[in-house]
Amino acid sequence: MLGRLTLNTSKSSSSLLNTLENSIKGEVNDVIAGIARELNIHDFYSAHLLDYCEGFYTPSAVKNATVDPDKNVTRCSNHTAMFHFDPTTVIQKELKPGISLSDLHWPSAIKDAVHAVEIASKVMFVLYCVGVAATGLALVGAFLGVVSGGRITALINNMFASLALLTLGIASAIVSVIMSKVVHEVNKHGTDVGVTATTGKTFLGMTWAATVLMLVAAVAWIYEFVAHRRQQTSFVFEGKKGRY
Repeated sequence: MLGRLTLNTSKSSSSLLNTLENSIKGEVNDVIAGIARELNIHDFYSAHLLDYCEGFYTPSAVKNATVDPDKNVTRCSNHTAMFHFDPTTVIQKELKPGISLSDLHWPSAIKDAVHAVEIASKVMFVLYCVGVAATGLALVGAFLGVVSGGRITALINNMFASLALLTLGIASAIVSVIMSKVVHEVNKHGTDVGVTATTGKTFLGMTWAATVLMLVAAVAWIYEFVAHRRQQTSFVFEGKKGRY
């Protein structure tokens, strides 16, 4: 969104002031929505691993006392490997001819922060691909391990689980740092022009949950390998003892 105006009347109980506040907010909502559409830009942009989506808040971009804005996604870009979201480039392309981001006093620090993590985001994509593949192999191996068992199966499954743990763990750490850095810089330098950013808490929860699950799987297969080895050693010892 381009801006947010809030009139604080929490210390007053006057119904006249509340009525006036609601009236002003309604006019501000219309002005903000009109400016965004006149500039040909959207209220929000959501960055994902393979693409980004954009849209408008309904019924307006400004929260009021009775209604919270809902996200209305109008378009998503095509899925692209090693995708890197650059809001500066995206918004500049959407602006009407003759208008540039410099006219809107767009902070250069936002562009610098996004470009600074570009290589890291591509490395993150590769790590996620390896991690997902290793996780898939670990799941297949887990099924075979339940059916057949044995030390070799446990060792192989531990290798896949450990690889998935390593790659997903590094990727999760990278995405956490990227989100933290970009959100901090956007909120630090973009407040004056009405630009804010938030982290995708759902995605962070999912990626770290997957990492923890792979940690549990790796530990479980280590235990399985050690248990089979002890059991086999016990059988060999009993067999030698029986010969004497």
